[in-house]
Amino acid sequence: MSNIAVVYKSKYGTTKRYAQWVAAELDAQLFEAKQITPARLAAYDLVIYGGGLYAGGIIGVSLVRGSRCKALAVFTVGLADPAITDYTKILDTNLPDRSRDQVKLFHLRGGINYAALSLVHKGMMALVRKAAAKKPEADRDSDDIAMLATYGRAVDFTDKAAIAPIIAYAKEVTQWT
Repeated sequence: MSNIAVVYKSKYGTTKRYAQWVAAELDAQLFEAKQITPARLAAYDLVIYGGGLYAGGIIGVSLVRGSRCKALAVFTVGLADPAITDYTKILDTNLPDRSRDQVKLFHLRGGINYAALSLVHKGMMALVRKAAAKKPEADRDSDDIAMLATYGRAVDFTDKAAIAPIIAYAKEVTQWT
């Protein structure tokens, strides 16, 4: 078994799905965030943390933000297309105390099922949709476009092939044999 821990926090399941795929590919130990402490993470050669994006935050990232693990990779899962999304503000807010060159970052596309959302999240999404709809089309960013295109529906953009860069990085940093 590799000396890699894959840790995740997921509200609706897409981050968990990616974490399971990554752990299986790397023969790594898989932990839900509430199952492990920063002290235990320090024993791993590589910690891969996955968190969903909610209201500009990476849920649960505080678990690894100040950790003393040897190497850290973080993957985010959100509704917007990572190929056209600027994550700078999210990363500045969520990883301010770790140098960017100390954390390898990956962004994956998840999904949403409005029928499964909590009442609070449904309300938040309605407000976000309303704000996006008010913007002139030329001023809409990738999050706005994704919101308007998927609002009220169940969509799943998860793709197992999207974990390939995470797997390659993990094998490189741990000198996989």
